[in-house]
Amino acid sequence: MSKQIISTINAPEAIGPYSQAVVHDEIVYCSGQIALNPETMETVGKTAAEQAKQVMENLKSVLEEAGSNLEKVLKCTVYVKDLNDFTAVNEIYGSYFPENPPARVTVEVSRLPKDVLVEIDCIAYL
Repeated sequence: MSKQIISTINAPEAIGPYSQAVVHDEIVYCSGQIALNPETMETVGKTAAEQAKQVMENLKSVLEEAGSNLEKVLKCTVYVKDLNDFTAVNEIYGSYFPENPPARVTVEVSRLPKDVLVEIDCIAYL
């Protein structure tokens, strides 16, 4: 089975040589999403929590385009510029996974694309 490239106008277009997501063998591999408005490609939110909300909305759109949804997410990786924002980001993140949350890794990084505060990627099934 070959891979299927996922692209939607409801999430920011790729800002590099990557796809929004790839589907292979009924698994959706979503690229990291940052807090960009898909229409303007401008950063949304000044705080990590505000940005996390936009990030989750972008991930949700990519998953839906692939034929999946947040309930089918198996694992996420959360990248934060400052681990002091963990609680605020976690609150927003948790609101998108009210039951049976996926496995997750959270790491602090020195810098993210476009100097945003949060980036999240995920793996889901169809």
